Amino acid sequence: CTTKTDSRRRELMPPISDAMSSKGSVVLAYSGGLDTSCILRWLKKQDNDVIAYLVSIGQKEDFEETRKKALKLWVKKAFTEDVSRRVEIAQREGTKYVSHGTTGKGINQVQCELNCYWLAPQIKATDSWRMPEFYNLLKVRNDLMEYAKQLWIPILVTPKNLWSMDKNLMHISYEAAILENPKNQAPPVLYMKTQEAAKAPNTPDILEIEFKKGVPVKVTNVKDGITRQTSLELFMYLNEVAGKHGMGRIDIVENCFIGMKSRVIYQIPAGTIFNHTHLDIRAFTMDREVCKIKQNLGLKFAELVHTSFWHRPRCEFVHHCFAKSQERVKGKMQLSVFKGQVYILRWESPLSLFNQELMSMNVKVTAK
Repeated sequence: CTTKTDSRRRELMPPISDAMSSKGSVVLAYSGGLDTSCILRWLKKQDNDVIAYLVSIGQKEDFEETRKKALKLWVKKAFTEDVSRRVEIAQREGTKYVSHGTTGKGINQVQCELNCYWLAPQIKATDSWRMPEFYNLLKVRNDLMEYAKQLWIPILVTPKNLWSMDKNLMHISYEAAILENPKNQAPPVLYMKTQEAAKAPNTPDILEIEFKKGVPVKVTNVKDGITRQTSLELFMYLNEVAGKHGMGRIDIVENCFIGMKSRVIYQIPAGTIFNHTHLDIRAFTMDREVCKIKQNLGLKFAELVHTSFWHRPRCEFVHHCFAKSQERVKGKMQLSVFKGQVYILRWESPLSLFNQELMSMNVKVTAK
């Protein structure tokens, strides 16, 4: 005896693609969201043993709850690892495949797969969105929602918030859904990492950031004496402080790697502070011509990292140039964070190239 629901379920379980053997083992980069949850169940329905891999890259998230969700969807195993540890799950588990949930319309698929092949060329990276059996069935996000409903996959996405979200230590980004029409203003609910500047505190936070070789090594809140020193701790603390003051909101149309233009909402609170302060401490301590060369190389370095050439010799070369340029970038910056803005208050460095006597209008310069 079959029901209409049973018939619909069979339609949702197409044959396996030739790109992946049935009854194989695959590691899926799993976030717990709509896309990867549907992909997980789809891979499982193709008789694959799925190993869910959840990685913490600094985002505030209930990883244990996401891991339990993966187990309820009948994965073979579910791993949660911290960003500071090297990713070796696929090799350790002896799988031949890794999978991810990128849609194929941006750079993410390139980033996932090129890095995978560089680190472990014997493991094949697969993308369900490029398998005809998958994308002919689940063409748009509404199809994914229906798929999740039919297979009882718990999701937080609704027809009113079908946008896609990526979240990590550096930022939160949103695209798709209402944002696909540039005439639409971004809904306030998207800004979960940053406070609206008008509603931010009416008194600033005064921070002191210390740099060594261009790297922030210590942050101190002058008002309450709170200090953070490890890279992760100070970044998370500045995300908190800058976020409450409305720092780092960006609404842009960007050029996608594969040729399209996409509207994206970014929130980068701590990164915005570091960008402002590093530019200033660099100008204070770095030779002018070295600064010019470093600035030009920065554009190339950003392109290499964005297109997943991090492990290539050309990127390594530029990285070494950067390290050399930062040898003198040492000192302290005091700044005010207030209503969405950063105000530099003072500079201090034992390697400063600023000559107060030479620049003073109260000191006569005699030509020789």
